[in-house]
Amino acid sequence: MSLLFCNGAAFAAPFSFYVIWDITTHMKVFVGLSGGVDSAVSAALLHKEGHDVTGVFIRIALPGYPCSAGEDKIEAQRVAAHLGIKFKSIDLSKEYANEVFAETIDEFKAGRTPNPDTLCNQKIKFGAFFNWCVAEGADMVATGHYAQVKGDKLYKGADDSKDQSYFLWMVPKAALEKTLFPIGHLQKSKVRELAAQFNLPNAKRRDSQGLCFLGDISIDDMLMQELAPVAGNVLDEKGAVVGTHRGAVLYTQGQRHGFELSAHTPDTQPHFVISKDITANTITVSTSRFPTSVTKTTAVLADVNWIDMPKEDGAYEARYRYRQTLIPATIATPTKVILAEPHYIPYGQSLVVYKGDECLGGGVVDSAALE
Repeated sequence: MSLLFCNGAAFAAPFSFYVIWDITTHMKVFVGLSGGVDSAVSAALLHKEGHDVTGVFIRIALPGYPCSAGEDKIEAQRVAAHLGIKFKSIDLSKEYANEVFAETIDEFKAGRTPNPDTLCNQKIKFGAFFNWCVAEGADMVATGHYAQVKGDKLYKGADDSKDQSYFLWMVPKAALEKTLFPIGHLQKSKVRELAAQFNLPNAKRRDSQGLCFLGDISIDDMLMQELAPVAGNVLDEKGAVVGTHRGAVLYTQGQRHGFELSAHTPDTQPHFVISKDITANTITVSTSRFPTSVTKTTAVLADVNWIDMPKEDGAYEARYRYRQTLIPATIATPTKVILAEPHYIPYGQSLVVYKGDECLGGGVVDSAALE
């Protein structure tokens, strides 16, 4: 679905901007309403275009964790009532616990660094939730993600600081074909402006932080609760003990903080985690954030999902962290990506490949070699 930008003559005042999808018939659209501003504006835009919009709240609650589902649902209901759209709710707590949370914990326990937000998009938002919406009769499913879909291809969101395409690489192409991202072409500032113009009841609500559906809780807090890590030694590149850490499972390659160096002084150079040994409960640090004496990194991928299959002789860019500066890359095979720079890549992370603004897909880093 491509976008057309028009002046707002068809809108009631005070609107001077809106979006029209290049379709001639109105659709039955289910919108994931989280209680936040982004999904609320998405629903408002679709409703203004005359579509048959249903707001759906996804309830996720895990024992032992703060649950904001009650407050969030109320906010979502207020938005639906304000817009005059239908409202539904679906509880996917069991699916989240089994397919996202448990897998995330198992990966960390094994010493890997998974991305729970990416897994949540695959298993919940564009898995169980998407399938439920279609079964309920939805023609299209919409969310408040900052990304863009054109046909069955995925593109970055227009706001570089909010682009969420990195977290969407695992979404199946079949789901993308029936997905709308109504705010993907907008800057966040414009979304806030539209929320005020629509007079949405949550227009000034702050953005949520933390893990997908778990609210204001950090990865470290989750791992401290689930894995009860114990302190261990920090090693230098020669294997000498140079400090202590809180538990090897809490660290990932490239991390600069969270450990203590025995000889730390104000003049001590920054140290970065370059590897970890879960069995020995040690982490190894270096003053060099990137490997030296090598020029490239070959990453072997598992669980690949190519939305648009890259050519093996093409020039691309890739990243293995959200908002990381894109790295020049080539594709050796569908499961092997060569980065034209040396990097300590955390196993279990998502390596996502781009061609310009198009997100081609990627895979989970299973191993990596420096050359």
